[in-house]
Amino acid sequence: MIIGVPKEIKEQEYRVALLPSAAYQLIKRGHQVLVERGAGTGAGYPDSDYAKAGATMLENHAALFETAELVVKVKEPLPSEYPLLRPGQLLFTYLHLAADRALTQALMQSGVTGLAYETIELNRRLPLLEPMSEIAGRMSILVGGYFLAKHNGGSGVLLGGVPGVLPGRVVVLGGGTSGINAARMAQGLGADVTILEVDLERMRFLDITLHTAHTLYSSEAHLLELLPAVDLLIGAVLLPGARAPKLINREMLRRMRPGSVLVDIAIDQGGCAETSRPTTHHDPVFVEEGVTHYCVANMPGAFARTATQALTNVTYRYIELLADSGLAEATRVQPALLGGINILRGKLTHKAVAEAHALPWEPPVF
Repeated sequence: MIIGVPKEIKEQEYRVALLPSAAYQLIKRGHQVLVERGAGTGAGYPDSDYAKAGATMLENHAALFETAELVVKVKEPLPSEYPLLRPGQLLFTYLHLAADRALTQALMQSGVTGLAYETIELNRRLPLLEPMSEIAGRMSILVGGYFLAKHNGGSGVLLGGVPGVLPGRVVVLGGGTSGINAARMAQGLGADVTILEVDLERMRFLDITLHTAHTLYSSEAHLLELLPAVDLLIGAVLLPGARAPKLINREMLRRMRPGSVLVDIAIDQGGCAETSRPTTHHDPVFVEEGVTHYCVANMPGAFARTATQALTNVTYRYIELLADSGLAEATRVQPALLGGINILRGKLTHKAVAEAHALPWEPPVF
């Protein structure tokens, strides 16, 4: 199979979908790997590394899409890439279609088959999303603490406090992968941490794992009680494939102290606050109701080398399977891939995405 690795064109996106070592392994298995020049530079992997691995280097973005049978990316296609997609082609990347109706319709019209990393579920886990959630969760405390600084418009609270001064208060909405990683980082800094969660078994796990963090059943009433004293609020809720629930409205934000910070990790899926809107690494924050909002839609891209390595660790086995066997056989060998198929030959095949846009759908049939 001809596998294409384009350079990401999303603003400030430095990750690349395939390591040179992974390209080498695919070429050893008899596949052709096309890599756009500069694709790995932002993550610290120069073109020479891919050339040494045996990849064919291409200068032209469009030419790569034209030739590749399997396009492996990091982020969803942008409007300029929509015309490059074609029937019979496989696209394997983070899609986050529930938050983007225009992209959903464009993929359907193109005839491409779109597989989303974030909807492949295995044993009630999302293995291809987890490493990016881990990075975003840990990063949320770093950026949240940074924007709490007074010169950055924050309240001037140091999360860890100092002897004789109480630590800052961190509230994490959701105890999944990103939530637990945010809580671990905040706990490590010495902050006062509370995690809101609805799954009682998950709360027991969090209670055992995070010895100094508090767990609280997630409800609007409990959140309203906490907000007046919160310094850093982390939105880490996730419904696989679906639009994130709006747990925080404008009235709730007014209860928070001026200069407090909201980091909305769920922004890729539409965000969990009414006031959230996507931002970029170069212009990451805005203020609503006196609260600093950090809503960067590709948070792990800031740590591109770590993120690229972590991503390829989990995606490679699926890329290899798709390349070796084709989509139909690959789903028979690994049924979890069926959940990753969001678009199949122009038809919407993921229920949560369909419900987000009130569109018809049908299960994938080969």
